[in-house]
Formats: sequence, structure tokens, C-alpha cells
Amino acid sequence: MTIALDPSDTTPDTPDTPGTAAAPAPEPEENFWVPEPAAPSEETGRAEEIAEITEAEETAGAEEATGAEETAGAEEVDPADHDPVVVRDARDFGVYARTGGWTFALKVARSVRPGGQPAEGTAARKVSARAFAALAGCSPERVMRHYKAWDMAADDGLVPQFEVLEPGADIELPDADVWLSYYASRNSASSVRGQAISAAAEAEGIRPTKALEVAENPTALRAAILADPGTAEAARGALLDRMKEDPALQTEMARAIARTDDLKKAVASEAKVADRVGYVRQIVESGQVRTPAGQTVEAPPEVRAEAERHLSLIDELDDSEEAGEWAGEAYESVKGLVARAVEENPELRVQERRTRFYSSLQKATKVFEELTLDEVMEEEIYEEDMLQRLEALQEAIGSCIAALRKAAPTAP
Repeated sequence: MTIALDPSDTTPDTPDTPGTAAAPAPEPEENFWVPEPAAPSEETGRAEEIAEITEAEETAGAEEATGAEETAGAEEVDPADHDPVVVRDARDFGVYARTGGWTFALKVARSVRPGGQPAEGTAARKVSARAFAALAGCSPERVMRHYKAWDMAADDGLVPQFEVLEPGADIELPDADVWLSYYASRNSASSVRGQAISAAAEAEGIRPTKALEVAENPTALRAAILADPGTAEAARGALLDRMKEDPALQTEMARAIARTDDLKKAVASEAKVADRVGYVRQIVESGQVRTPAGQTVEAPPEVRAEAERHLSLIDELDDSEEAGEWAGEAYESVKGLVARAVEENPELRVQERRTRFYSSLQKATKVFEELTLDEVMEEEIYEEDMLQRLEALQEAIGSCIAALRKAAPTAP
């Protein structure tokens, strides 16, 4: 990892002359903290050169802190054998690797007195967040984010309160990996939306800063979904979970699907598969079967066994495997057994035909009742073909009535 020091955030030292020893650094200003140096005579003026780094580097530095500690001291070297500028960078890097954002939060905590607080005692030496930001070459908002992080950590007893810290004071800082538990690197983290995102991120076991970064860059999220199947799958799962508790999103998704022909066909196809699997599953779970005519009867043992066999195969499919072919085979197989069982049972066969006849009769009656004869009288819609069809229907109804009367049992 590279730690970038922004020249706009620092006050540079007098440059060293090549080939000569580094000139002694000036004494530090009282409003800045000086990291603990290995050689005080050469390093006491370097605090102002440690600039506030970018948000990404703060996160990366916290992640690598553990690795830096593990590898520290792997090779013993004499600083006198190396360029002083390189030695200085290495020491600055080591300070940050061990403490991460706490390094910069301490600078703020001991040097900043937010507006509205009385400038009394030690606080009289401190400056406002705006003045500190101007000196550092960064925004007051970033300064206050560090201030608030320190404040929360102080409430938890992790670091001293602001009141006991004087400008230039040095203390032992917490480990770098604790920093992200207190620091909100983005303004959105303090909003209601940001707090909700942070809470959801913590529930998923990830850092809130990562979720906030994604939420603040929808275009990047879209690009990742379009390019990466894994990201698309994660987004699909998240949307399904969200829709369970978001009726408005359900409506929007349904509307979007209905307006897209390919999606509409895919939904219809999947609905058919689900209905067929549901037909087989209902036989297994309830022990009952629905006949072609619509009767619900007890499933014969062989029908239930066949349904269980097919359902076990379907349930063993991976999420990536298509269930359509399996569902179709299971449905046709079970349906065929049901039809055969109905035909082989005389009582059930009669009841099935009676049910089918009633169903057809009800449909025909409903259709005929929907004919609006008033319109025939009021509008010129008459055609000879209409009368011919009704006369044919009358003859069919007459034949049907005669057949039913003939089939009616003879009264004793």
C-alpha cells in the first residue's frame, strides 16, 4: 500500500541539500502533535508533514495494520545506512500502520476547539475546526468527522477526553483496526439513510464504509451488476428480500416486467413450472389429488408414490439447474396415473363425468345469460347467421334434454 502525502495538507520543511546531512527541523507548532520519533534531534519537527490521507487509504491502512505489526522487525537495519528522507517516510508509515486514523484524530482532538466552546485555560491555545482545516488544506467537515470519532471513543473510555489533551500532547493510541468502528468517512453516514445502510451493513457482517461507498455510486453498482454474474446474483437476492417488506417496490418490479415482453414470457413460463411442481407437491403433502374434472379425492397409493419420487428429484436440483423439464415430466406422469385411476374405479368414473357435465353446463349457462337481448332490439345488429346459430343451439339443448329424460331413473 502506498501512503500519499498531499502537499496541500502540509507545511513543508526546508529541503535538504543533496549530498549533505539533513538540516535540523524547526520546532513544531503548538497546535500539532508530533509522532514519537526514534531520533528526537532530527525528527521533532515532522508532525506537520503527516497530512490527512484520503478516505480509501484510511480504510486500507486499517486493514493492513495487523500485517504491518506481524512483519515489523523482520529485518534489523541501521537508519544511518539509509537516506534520511527514506527513513522518515518509513517511520511515518510505521506510525500510521500501527494506529491508522487515530494518528490524525489525535491531532484534531488535542488542537481543535469547535466553535461555541469557551477559550479558557488549555483550550485557549486550540483553534477552531475551520481554522485547523485551513491550516491542513482540507475541509472542516473532514476535521469534524475525526473530532466526532474521537468523542465517541472517549465516551467508551478508549481514549482521553478532549479537555485533558493539550496541543502537542502525545499518548498511546488504540490499534488501527478499532478506528473504523468510530469513524464515519462520509457525510451520508450521519443521515437517516446513511444510518439505515450502516445498520444493514453491520447486520451482514461488513464495514459500513463499504456499503456507504456503494450507495453513493449507483453507476458503479450498475456496472458491476452488468459485468459480473456473481454481483447480479447478489443484487437479485437483495431485491427479493427488499420486496418482501416494500409493496411499492413490488409494484414497480411487476410493472417493469409486464412492460417487457421477454420478461413477461419468462414469468409465465416459470409460473407454469411452479404450478406443476405445486400440483405434485400437494399430492405428497396432503395425500389428496385433484382430478381433471376438478374433484378432490384421496390419492391412490401408486399415485402418491410416483409423486414422491418425482418431487425428491426436483428438490435435489441445484439453484442453477432448470426445473422446467423435470416439472413437466412429473406433472404428466402423475396426471396420467390419476386419469387411469379414475377410469378403473367405476364409482369415481361416474362422479368424474357428472362433475365434468355440470362444469360445462354452468359455463354454457353463464355465457347465454351474458347475451344482452335489449341491444338487439335497440340497435341494427341483426344478422341471419345469429338466428341460425341460436336455432342450432335450441336443437342441441332439446336433444340434451331428451337424453337426460331418457337416462332418468324410472319412478317406482
